[in-house]
Amino acid sequence: MKNNKIKHLEFIQNIITRMNTNSFQIKGMSITITAALLALYAGSNKPLYLPIPIISTILFWFLDAYYLQQERKFRGVYNDVAKLSNLEFRIDVRSFEMPIQKYVNGKYSYLNVLWSKTIWPFYFIPIIVLLFTTIILINPCDCIIYR
Repeated sequence: MKNNKIKHLEFIQNIITRMNTNSFQIKGMSITITAALLALYAGSNKPLYLPIPIISTILFWFLDAYYLQQERKFRGVYNDVAKLSNLEFRIDVRSFEMPIQKYVNGKYSYLNVLWSKTIWPFYFIPIIVLLFTTIILINPCDCIIYR
């Protein structure tokens, strides 16, 4: 029984690692695609290309939050299998079961993950900068920048 528990924990840990890797790759793709889209605008100077990096960054933010949510759910399963969770909140997990559908509230909710301190600054701040830049470039005014 002890070997089965260790193997179960290894399976869960491999899934957690995979989710973490996906999240890391999404962050890298987000930066790369945003830079490529901004380079496309710089080459063509067409204002139509400016909102596209904002939309792609928002989509990557949602996708990254999904993978972080999955990672948190599997961490919850791991903690329950290893009996690291508080006894009051522990979910009973059978051997080789991965009931992530039972982890829905609190730190496992999608909105909680979307606005977690590890994700929102990475996406929200660039979105604000891109939005501000788009507004200035599409509607130039008599700002200090143009004098």
